[in-house]
Amino acid sequence: MVKKPGDRVERDEPLFEISTDKVDTEIPSPAAGVLQERLVEEGKTVSINTVVARIDEGGTAAAAAPPPAVQPQAAAPPPPAPAPATPAVQAPPPPPPAAAQPAEVSGPLSPLVRRMAREYNIDLSRVKGTGAGGRITKQDVESYLAQQQAAAAPAPAAPAPVPAAAPAPVPVAAPVAAPPPAPAMAPLPPAGQPKTRIEPMSTMRLKIAEHMVASKRTSAHVTTIHKVDMTKVARMRERHKADFQARYGLSLTYLPFVARATVVALRTFPLLNASIEGNNILYHNEINLGIAVALENGLIVPVVRNADEKNVLGLQRAIVDLSTRARSRQLKPEEVLGGTFSITNFGGFGSVMATPVINQPQAAILGVGAVEKTPVVIDDAIAIRSICYLSLSFDHRLIDGALADQFTAKIKEALENWSEEVL
Repeated sequence: MVKKPGDRVERDEPLFEISTDKVDTEIPSPAAGVLQERLVEEGKTVSINTVVARIDEGGTAAAAAPPPAVQPQAAAPPPPAPAPATPAVQAPPPPPPAAAQPAEVSGPLSPLVRRMAREYNIDLSRVKGTGAGGRITKQDVESYLAQQQAAAAPAPAAPAPVPAAAPAPVPVAAPVAAPPPAPAMAPLPPAGQPKTRIEPMSTMRLKIAEHMVASKRTSAHVTTIHKVDMTKVARMRERHKADFQARYGLSLTYLPFVARATVVALRTFPLLNASIEGNNILYHNEINLGIAVALENGLIVPVVRNADEKNVLGLQRAIVDLSTRARSRQLKPEEVLGGTFSITNFGGFGSVMATPVINQPQAAILGVGAVEKTPVVIDDAIAIRSICYLSLSFDHRLIDGALADQFTAKIKEALENWSEEVL
């Protein structure tokens, strides 16, 4: 929880964080007032509409907020009976503040940052936050720990003076080549520094792990890989990207072109947009594209709804909006539900090829590799072309290899013969 009992909170100010199997997000305060009490413990799973805290809309912040009840060593007198307050939605409650944490730190703190401060006895007022609004992130804490460990490391001892060399004895036989010296061992860590660090997995990380293992256990995964000549798309993108940026304030990437070609293929082969429900095939009339977004501490797949109704501009605008709000923890839970087919763009990190895991309960996922200029043979001559590899992982329970290849070939055909105008 960002706030603690006794703190003043404004309407729509971040009050606490929730972690679900789909999304981690901040929950804003539904009213202005003073946080009177919190009603659930950190990490507890609660049902929808559970009251997790109470806000006194007519109260004023105390000069010194009483400590949470989970810290008996700092017991406080019981608070006055709270006035009726607007209940917040369900969520894990705040962790108790770290003993070494200062009273005031720039920006709200996540439960992970608070936990790390507790474990390593860190004064967070000494940590510079690089997140939004000066918020301290996990990376900021890790950087601070690394700096402290480097500063605490003992300086290397000055080398002892080398005595004058004694005259070498005359060899009695030809010297034998000495074996190469053994590689030097890594230096031991400074005294008192632990050799390992244990950090509990976040709720999002645990849910990702469960989801990936369940997917591999559920679907018969097969991956087919096609090489695509993206030269026409690359040339069109080069012609339009400056005007696109000027007119819409968006960078024009390759991903909306791939997304557009994918929805064309999904219309042609609707089984790729279906899912298995028991012994039945569930055909989805809408094409809702899930777009994988890498986060600071995990992965999330927000959904572009009715993607087949959008052109390249509409797809790029939706992808940028969803990915931006995903990284700033502003997605709504419903924005990661209802996907019928997913795309993961590992090429954005330089990867050429991968075998993505199906996002259940969908039947397939398309992986997009980096677009690279490559020498290829065309009409018995070598030419430089912009090449990309597309990896389609599909559920062999529902989709056979021939259909998967026809589907991917349809995407390849649309990209290699691109004719739609972007703007």
